[in-house]
Amino acid sequence: MDSLITAAARSLAAGDPLGALNRVALRDDAPALALRGIAMAQLGDLVRARALMRRAARAFGPKEAVARARCVVAEAEIALVSRDLGWPAKALGAARATLEEHGDRVNAAHARYLEVRRLLLIGRLDEAERALAALDPAPLPPASRAVHELVVAGIAIRHLRAKAACAALARAERAARHARIPALTAEVESASLVLRTPAARLIASGEERLLLLEEVEALQASKALVVDAWRHVVRDRRGVVSLARRPVLFALARALGEAWPADAQRDVLVARAFGAKHVDQSHRARLRVEIGRLRSVLRTLAGVTATKRGFTLTPRRARAVVVLARPVDEEHAAVLAFLADGEAWSSSALALALGASQRTVQRALDALATAGRAQSLGRGRASRWMTPPVPGFTTTLLLPAPLPID
Repeated sequence: MDSLITAAARSLAAGDPLGALNRVALRDDAPALALRGIAMAQLGDLVRARALMRRAARAFGPKEAVARARCVVAEAEIALVSRDLGWPAKALGAARATLEEHGDRVNAAHARYLEVRRLLLIGRLDEAERALAALDPAPLPPASRAVHELVVAGIAIRHLRAKAACAALARAERAARHARIPALTAEVESASLVLRTPAARLIASGEERLLLLEEVEALQASKALVVDAWRHVVRDRRGVVSLARRPVLFALARALGEAWPADAQRDVLVARAFGAKHVDQSHRARLRVEIGRLRSVLRTLAGVTATKRGFTLTPRRARAVVVLARPVDEEHAAVLAFLADGEAWSSSALALALGASQRTVQRALDALATAGRAQSLGRGRASRWMTPPVPGFTTTLLLPAPLPID
């Protein structure tokens, strides 16, 4: 490797892409193409970066397996930043195996972190934790240790473990400061904002207030019966009942929870559950049927008692009933949660991340665009969607993830 390539690589490692380009911008040999691709990625030109990485991979000869594997890892990172979640994960796994076989532990670990970050992004937390457990960050350079701790913090946040997230972010901040890479330091600072901004709304006894992540964690361990509007479940300290696939029953449970300790009127319940503007006898008959179903599924956690005006929720073991809602109620909150990271998403990537059909996601994007909440860039298959983040609120907890069960 010649001196210019070495100097450019050192500039990239220090977070100086312009310094790297000054040395290799006019060269078309394989190492220079790879470094140019990484530099363009750091500067935000992801389309050009991806093209350069592919040219570099083709330019390296068949005997240069490690260099080709590094190009695959770099292209995978560009795909992740581009929110191309359909990028072949098997190619990244094969590249990681090649790097491990040839003793390139740092880049092999980086490939593993990319795998974990993708799993975290699409809500597969258990798989992400298992993959992360196979990595020991101690022998890695400071930048890699910072990335490791960011992933640990991301998993802890999605599991509502505020103390663990805070500790991981503190370690990430120290590692990023040691690495002296401004972009990495900024990423850690941005992640730390999650712990200091409202993460949810608590609705109890007719009043509302915003909660930080640590307060949400404390609520999950409290003696209250929680109607969780994030994951569409009802839970107390001993049990959880999921209503994610029964939206009518959850709408009734939430209305009863918001009215507690008073009762919820029948007309209000009909409007919340069925969307009816004018209540007739058929609605009242259907309400009795759905209340009977709700009473059956919640029998271990609470009773549903009829009153003169409507119905009331009576917890079995809990001392109070509260509703845990998103900080901002939006019809398409899950889609907004992904768009709020500031990256440009395709509708297919959003569908993969949300576990929904692409048609459903496209309808949500069209509605958000009509309301001025999202905008598209490009046309056809190259179309990408983005929106600025909601100011003052964290959207991390809106992303799909299984609810922790104690």
